[in-house]
Amino acid sequence: MNLLSVNNLAKIGREKPLFTLITFGLDEGDKAAIIGRNGTGKSTLLSIIAGALEADEGSVVTNKSAGVSYLPQNPVFNADDTIKEHIFKSNSPKLNIIKEYEELCDNLSLNDGREARFEKIQHEMDSLDLWNYEAQVRSILSVLGIHDMARKMGELSGGMVKKVALAQVLVEDTKLLLLDEPTNHLDISTIYWLQNYLHDTKRSVLMVTHDRYFLDAVCNNIYELARNRLKLYQGNYSTYLDKKTVEAEIEENTERRIESVLRVEREWLLRGPCARGTKQKARKQHDEALINREKFASDKGFTFEVAGRRLGGKVLELHNISKNFPKGNGSEKAPVIKNFSYTFTAGQKIGVFGDNGSGKSTFLNIITGNLESDTGSVVRGVNTVFGYYQQNPVFKNLDLTVLEYTSEVAEVITTNSGKSLSAAQFLEEFGFEGKIQHSALSTLSGGERKRVFLVRLLMQNPNFLVLDEPTNDFDIFTMNILEQFLESYKGCLLIVSHDRYFMDKVADTLFILEDSGEISGYVGKCSEYIDYREELRKEKELAAKEESQKKIVEKEALPPPQKKRKMSFKEQKEFERIEEEIAELEEKKSELEAQMASSDFAAAQKAGAEYAELSAKLDADYERWDELSELL
Repeated sequence: MNLLSVNNLAKIGREKPLFTLITFGLDEGDKAAIIGRNGTGKSTLLSIIAGALEADEGSVVTNKSAGVSYLPQNPVFNADDTIKEHIFKSNSPKLNIIKEYEELCDNLSLNDGREARFEKIQHEMDSLDLWNYEAQVRSILSVLGIHDMARKMGELSGGMVKKVALAQVLVEDTKLLLLDEPTNHLDISTIYWLQNYLHDTKRSVLMVTHDRYFLDAVCNNIYELARNRLKLYQGNYSTYLDKKTVEAEIEENTERRIESVLRVEREWLLRGPCARGTKQKARKQHDEALINREKFASDKGFTFEVAGRRLGGKVLELHNISKNFPKGNGSEKAPVIKNFSYTFTAGQKIGVFGDNGSGKSTFLNIITGNLESDTGSVVRGVNTVFGYYQQNPVFKNLDLTVLEYTSEVAEVITTNSGKSLSAAQFLEEFGFEGKIQHSALSTLSGGERKRVFLVRLLMQNPNFLVLDEPTNDFDIFTMNILEQFLESYKGCLLIVSHDRYFMDKVADTLFILEDSGEISGYVGKCSEYIDYREELRKEKELAAKEESQKKIVEKEALPPPQKKRKMSFKEQKEFERIEEEIAELEEKKSELEAQMASSDFAAAQKAGAEYAELSAKLDADYERWDELSELL
């Protein structure tokens, strides 16, 4: 079944067309991704398909019966809405029933006549087979760490807002998912879960992402947006790379043949008017077409090359650092980092691994001196110069142009080879060519602005790089070049990233931030550690299953309980007599309690003596009554 048809879409960008003549479709079961350089219009195309933005030309037709769910890169929300209100804003009839069911469950104790409606909605859940669906909704919310549904959206961090928006999309009863950078702000464990969810789901997916492991595991089609056009490569990301390699070789060979032909033609054109006069008109037009053709241009990367700053004998030492933050709304504090010590040496490349909220950014801020630890000390070497790339770079003046912003650091940069480059030339090496150098920072896309920040950071020539989520908003091509630089970087590197492919390329050791605040080490790649954790999880599940099975076997092995004998006629009569006697004794006991409270001391003393005898008799009757009742 066809879910999406896109016909001849076109959109004009900042200075030129973003894309033209975009035509493609998605069928049920398709899982596709749009990849391309920053600024080519990937997010724009996705938002047009979702109906959030108007195209300049063309049309988008979606299957109305299938339904479409859209996750924008920057989710839109009402700050006063609770998480529950935001997630259940969908018009899906199934979700509306589940929403009402959840609300009734929360409020049944009010005794305001909701029992009848609760019974009715339970019947609706039964008839529509929504119990499994409701369990899936709960599972998705739990995995994404969404527990307090009453919190206001305006109180949430950017990462939590993205999680809630993702949850809203995943729980909707639709057949087509449009996802723009779904892995941004998620920790690696959650990304791994989302990857498996999208791989297994029967829903169709069209996404924009730079996570290459994610692309490889989920997608069966890759659409590349380049040169204003969209081109399909069937297969996952690895297949796409293989096809691009072959394609580049063919285009280069074709380009060489055309240049050879044109060389002969140019020689003829230089012979003079007579020779040109004998030339056929068709041949002249053919030559002009070859000369004016769109020439093949291999992907021009930008090269991270700056002269290295020497590290001293002492690089950085951490001595028993700890950090605690308030827990909830109370005065109690929870450890984020607990008594951690480490001595860094030149050339180390360490990745920092931990779930969201485990304290990764806190750890980096303590190391770079932006945050004080509660205990311990951080000792920096005399020659150690940090270059700190923060998740959300701060630009003091967005009116500056790209060239002005980078020239503030240096107007001339010396590379490793001793070559001197002006700031403008250096920017060209980083993919900022032509007019964009004179564009204000405020006009750049999120990815372009972060790339400028990284260029300026590297121009300062640090010898200890601390990178906090540098891959957010970077395209795959930018990340490839960044990886090449970091692989050959001679200084120290400490990096936080949710991109497993990137982490595997640049880090060979991990700091693992545990829930307890402890920091442990793992020698190996990020993907190896994830596999290790997955093996541990499976072992625990298997052990729990075996323990459960063992208890079942042990229970089955127990001798069957002896068949309970029935009460005899004599015992039945005794049981009835004791019931009558207990009732009489309880009544008499109440009378004696009243007499014991009398002001007549003699009468009260006599009643007390009878009360003791009666209580003993009553206890004996109750004990025998219990024995006989077991035979009923």
